[in-house]
Amino acid sequence: MIKLYVERSIEIDESPSRVWNILTQPKWTQKWAGAFGATGPIESKWIHGSEVLWRNAKGEVYVRGNVLAVDPLKLLRFTVCDALNVGLRPVSGLPEDEITQSYSLSSDGTRTILSTVHGDFGKLANGDELYPLVGQLWEKLLPRIKELAEAES
Repeated sequence: MIKLYVERSIEIDESPSRVWNILTQPKWTQKWAGAFGATGPIESKWIHGSEVLWRNAKGEVYVRGNVLAVDPLKLLRFTVCDALNVGLRPVSGLPEDEITQSYSLSSDGTRTILSTVHGDFGKLANGDELYPLVGQLWEKLLPRIKELAEAES
């Protein structure tokens, strides 16, 4: 089976603390998560094992996941599983095969490098079709996160 991960990075002229807030605070997630179809903030306590919920325009939870790893200001990894469309879930049906999103932050003291890894789309029946679309989304999304982080708070 071919592994399909979307990996992207961007340099942000802000501190890891500021970027972390953009990634985790509801007032900020609602401003960038729309690229994935969310109409409000991503809901989570952002602690290991906590739920991660994304809502659509009807207010329904359309993506559900769990936090797998969290190291504040450095790493956030969680699963994303389509709650409404069975066809977008792993072929195996196993939770360990769910798609993950990972955000890694590193800093040289003046800027933050935000690196994302999203996948493995190879575990989905139509993953080869979704993979390039998700790549295109990240090409738009990372500049949006950068813009939010670098804007005056």
